Amino acid sequence: MDMLEWIKSRRSTRKFKDMPVEKELLEQVIEAGRFAPSGGNNQTTHFLVIQDKEVLDDLAGLVKQEFAAMEETPGLYQSLVNSIRLSKTGNYIFHYNAPVLIVVANQKDYGNNIADCSCALENMMLMANAHDLGSCWINQLKWLNENPVLLKYMRELGLHGEERVYGALALGYPDTKDGLPQRNPLARVGNEVTYI
Repeated sequence: MDMLEWIKSRRSTRKFKDMPVEKELLEQVIEAGRFAPSGGNNQTTHFLVIQDKEVLDDLAGLVKQEFAAMEETPGLYQSLVNSIRLSKTGNYIFHYNAPVLIVVANQKDYGNNIADCSCALENMMLMANAHDLGSCWINQLKWLNENPVLLKYMRELGLHGEERVYGALALGYPDTKDGLPQRNPLARVGNEVTYI
């Protein structure tokens, strides 16, 4: 496929096979993130690559616990509302049981933190698609990036003192009939373009 086709065919995967991602493919996905643009070429994005099932389970439990303790407020972002509601049912795994979660962090007071992390995440999603891996952008850790329970745990995993999480990537083999990611492009109904 040409590059535009790869971009158009990238879709989010939310159901993964219980099998590890080969080291070589995982390293290529991470390297794609590391070579994303950064403001002023600062290269301060930090990638925490979690593959340990016990750590993934512990993290999922903490996320569920902290969302379950939250209350909905008027005007709250709908995906955050969904996370709170599902957590209160006790049936919530924020990373969809993916075998790999790549947490993307940056300096809290750096003005380009979210932008740099976003560029890295997009690069990794495109590389995952090129390798027939499924991926899904995960925001839940960003929504909890000042939560003391999650912040303490993330620091135990390697997050540095003034870093915060600005996104994450669930990664693995799609649990589909053919084992490939869903690649049918969705129609564009928004994202208006105005030429001047």
